[in-house]
Amino acid sequence: MTGFSTRAIHAGQEPDPRTGAVVPAIYQTSTYKQDGVGGLRDGYEYSRSANPTRTALEECIAELEGGAKGFAFASGLAAEDTIMRSLLSPGDHMIIPTDAYGGTYRLIDKIQKVWGIDHSLAKVSQADAIRGEIRPGVTKMIWIETPTNPLLGIADIEAIAAIAHEAGALLVVDNTFASAYLQQPLALGADIVLHSTTKYSGGHSDVVGGAVVVSKNVAVPEFADAATRIGFHQNSMGAVAGPMDSWLVLRGLKTLAVRMERHCDNAEKVVDYLRSRSDVTHIHYPGLDSHPGHDIAARQMRRFGGMVSFQLAGGEQHAVDVIGRTKIWTLGESLGGVESLIEHPGRMTHASVVGTELEVPADLIRLSVGIEDADDLIADLAQALDA
Repeated sequence: MTGFSTRAIHAGQEPDPRTGAVVPAIYQTSTYKQDGVGGLRDGYEYSRSANPTRTALEECIAELEGGAKGFAFASGLAAEDTIMRSLLSPGDHMIIPTDAYGGTYRLIDKIQKVWGIDHSLAKVSQADAIRGEIRPGVTKMIWIETPTNPLLGIADIEAIAAIAHEAGALLVVDNTFASAYLQQPLALGADIVLHSTTKYSGGHSDVVGGAVVVSKNVAVPEFADAATRIGFHQNSMGAVAGPMDSWLVLRGLKTLAVRMERHCDNAEKVVDYLRSRSDVTHIHYPGLDSHPGHDIAARQMRRFGGMVSFQLAGGEQHAVDVIGRTKIWTLGESLGGVESLIEHPGRMTHASVVGTELEVPADLIRLSVGIEDADDLIADLAQALDA
């Protein structure tokens, strides 16, 4: 098998046979001429069902994750919704992390729950806790993030896959924080992997998208047709990635490996700086030996990622004040772009879980460490913390 960067640049993206163009075309079209009734050209009839630019992205991301079939969506949440709607039925039960992304929790608790899908919470860092939440014959899906958002918890994918499959449940892994470059959940036994391609896959904060990749070896016989079911729902529900969005994510994937290396380099330097400060009470980063999931992360990740969260003495208002004083770090939601972002999860990305079991610490600051010069990022944090 060729290396990751080679596949990222070439998978699904052969030069155009007519013109020789090395970059896939943006097929900005809604429909396609048919050669007689039912005479489709390469299966294209209507761009909700298939579009050549989206096909290129779907083939590329499936190749990068080592899966059988990829699907591209209009957003990460559209990807999540399609997984749940296509594979679960009213009365089924799923297990989700105690520190899941707020948007994921809102989707499950406010929408899927009304549809009849029950859920319970478990710490993804504790495989036995997940085992304890399984309802025999009813639990059909275990849904994990690793690292989690925003507390950077680490799940043992291989161990949880074994627990899920023993119970006849699928393991779905949100691989957004790690990216396909740093972590390969399908190779560790997961059945489905998903991404918000808005984040590291796109990498430039200029596109919103999502992706799903289904394993070549779905371990639960009941869901052997998972790819077919997801494809049917993708077309039927219609929340697909448009051609321009697909092209932007493809462009981002070409440089994913080199960007992730720089994200990781910078994150490690920022963490080293934060460790030197007495007013930083806790750092959430799996690259630290003190992190409870460090050994697992070292085993299943190439490196430890570009996301860092930390807590400050002085409480919530002090954290908010520090965030407001940064100049290079941009106050904003989302993550995974080339620019560094800073945010207050409790009031921003995770406001939807305030008052629930998923509520995050009020003094928590989340950093998406970009690829600027690390010395500049550290100096900006220093002035914001010292002011």
